[in-house]
Amino acid sequence: MAKQDQKTLLVIEDDPGLQNQLRWSFENYEVVIAGDREQAMAHVRRFEPSVVTLDLGLPPDPANASEGLETLQEILQLAPHTKVIVVTGNDERENALKAISLGAYDYYQKPIDPQILGLIIERAFHVYALEEEHRQLLGKREESPLGGIIGLSPKMARVTRTIEKIAPTDATALILGESGTGKELVAKALHALSPRSEKKFVAINCAAIPETLLESELFGYEKGAFTGAVKQTKGKIEFAEQGTFFLDEVGDLPSPLQPKILRFLQERVIERIGGREEIPVDVRVICATHCDLPQLIKEGRFREDLYYRISEITIVVPPVREREGDVVVLARALFDRYRRELKRTGLRGLTNDALRTIERYSWPGNVRELENKIKRAVIMAEGTKITPDDLDIDVGTDSGVPWVNLRQVRDEAERQAVERAMALCNGNVSQAAELLGISRPTLYDLMNKFSIK
Repeated sequence: MAKQDQKTLLVIEDDPGLQNQLRWSFENYEVVIAGDREQAMAHVRRFEPSVVTLDLGLPPDPANASEGLETLQEILQLAPHTKVIVVTGNDERENALKAISLGAYDYYQKPIDPQILGLIIERAFHVYALEEEHRQLLGKREESPLGGIIGLSPKMARVTRTIEKIAPTDATALILGESGTGKELVAKALHALSPRSEKKFVAINCAAIPETLLESELFGYEKGAFTGAVKQTKGKIEFAEQGTFFLDEVGDLPSPLQPKILRFLQERVIERIGGREEIPVDVRVICATHCDLPQLIKEGRFREDLYYRISEITIVVPPVREREGDVVVLARALFDRYRRELKRTGLRGLTNDALRTIERYSWPGNVRELENKIKRAVIMAEGTKITPDDLDIDVGTDSGVPWVNLRQVRDEAERQAVERAMALCNGNVSQAAELLGISRPTLYDLMNKFSIK
């Protein structure tokens, strides 16, 4: 059989007889043999194998597993995506489980049956290929207009569908959501998917600029309009010509400016401070706020006609606590980002306890708070994985969901448990089934029942 392209199998084994047996048994792969840790690491650097079989009993102390476990950790630190299959003796189950906890893909007990071990190796290559494809897709996704919007929950799926539908239009959009949910990311995605994507995206935050300066920032001013106005200056709206103008925290727009913004939206013309000439502008307007605008209208702090003008299309970005399953996906994505940015290549991920802590926390600061916690953890982590202590989160007590119907309670609990297990195990069905204490066929039945892919 011809050797399979780009499928290198590294066999780490000190027994010459087993070395030859494994080389012959897996001749359909490019088999590379290493007899000790130093040689193994040299081969990992040179050949970058996708799959490794590792005998824990390596010299200089083949009677114990210490050298093998050290080799495992070095391999995963150098090549964290490599699938390492640990080969152990019949009485070394404890060492095998320790290897799994350190990041090994699977373990196999001697004596070696090439057919069974071959199936495990073949599956490891398949899983590695799928994960590599997934990493490539994620890389492309990060470059796409929706790349920064991460989420698999139904609520976030509705948000992304709405973005894709209204982005090609010039409809004025109002983005609602709590602080830190990513409203500006949604606005940028609307711009990036629109026919105006080659032009400017100009943003201004109404809450960040003093009321006395906000009007000049928006509309600009003529020379001599006020003390210090030594030259004609364009406002942010003019700078967004043919592009997108993003008015963030529009709920904090001062009352005296609201009629001027309304006129701009209706007529698409502006007047600079101190000027008399009407200046036509061609911009797509997107607004955002965390405020309850209908309540502000009742209190007389926001114009009702302006509200209807800016909310031709409304997008509600849900808080993290309402995005079922998304927080773990977000945490992993943020971990990968900060691991690269901060050059913490020795970190391999988050422990299951850390992921459970992240999932149980309510995240009042939403994605912004999650970003801060993950970044802190990447900086502070001393081990190879982030732990709950690194996150510095006070989970408190869980709150139950108030259901009435017993069947609904059971179904909802089962669905959430399956989704959480799949998220914690990164989609690995075998690990999720073990975590849930059920068989794989039972887990597949539950996944089909709740349409979980």
